[in-house]
Amino acid sequence: MTSSNFHLTGLIAASFTAFHDDGSLNLEPIEAHAGLLARNGVSGVFVCGSTGEGVSMTTEERMHCLQRWRDVARGGLKVLAHVGHNSLGDAQALAAHAQKAGVDAIATVAPSVLRPATVEDLVDWCAAVAARAPDTPYYYYHIPALTHVRHDMARFMALAAERIPTFAGLKFTDENLMEFGNCVAFGGGRYNLLYGRDEILLAGLATGAHGAIGSTYNYSAPVYNRVIAAFGRGDMPTAMREMTRARECVQILEDFGGAPAGKAMLKLCGVDCGPMRLPLRTLSPERFSQLQAALEAFGWDDVRCK
Repeated sequence: MTSSNFHLTGLIAASFTAFHDDGSLNLEPIEAHAGLLARNGVSGVFVCGSTGEGVSMTTEERMHCLQRWRDVARGGLKVLAHVGHNSLGDAQALAAHAQKAGVDAIATVAPSVLRPATVEDLVDWCAAVAARAPDTPYYYYHIPALTHVRHDMARFMALAAERIPTFAGLKFTDENLMEFGNCVAFGGGRYNLLYGRDEILLAGLATGAHGAIGSTYNYSAPVYNRVIAAFGRGDMPTAMREMTRARECVQILEDFGGAPAGKAMLKLCGVDCGPMRLPLRTLSPERFSQLQAALEAFGWDDVRCK
């Protein structure tokens, strides 16, 4: 099977990383986390991405975290390892480790401090990382809101298809649906396009997404699976109604600060991943109680993972 024939589908949770109260890495909750995702119809996990605070972790910590996910996911969840780093050498080391661990695929964001000036520079950097995992499908993780790298992704795909033998597709986390549609159509649709904006997943599906990677699938997978199922059978009124429920839940997440609230919402589903790592701030006990009350008022039992 060539990488262009490797397709991830369904919901892939961008996993949170668990830390002890002193800020050190905590691997213990991963097994329970994997079980929660599997029970709620999640097909895979994206490890140490932006949701997982990967850029705030050491290379060694990321390797330990990935290995634990790989161990508990055997025979179940697909494991997609984020190996991006501002240091090319560290990204290459993470890629080589991920292949040795036996992951299903790897992905990288662009370097975001010293940024690639051209799409050709970006492809060269990605090719140098992917070459260290020559038997593992490679995805580029496009998230310009965080990296500020906004090269045209259809052009990127054309160059990557020539330069990266393992190129499988994109995790596309942006609202530009015209560009996303161009990427879906590239190569006659041979490549795997995974949409990364949870709150507008239905729009991504309508534009041709094969699956989705996102943080809210950690704790709200049931409602998104209903969106996908309704869309698949052509029941747009149901898909839109379920998408509205999902979007309203995301609004509560945003009202309480985004990622720290997401980690708190996962805790309310039974998996405690501990505090955020600085510079992100953990919700205070008061804000946690306010979040819980807001979710109960929303009536999120039909939305959340159990």
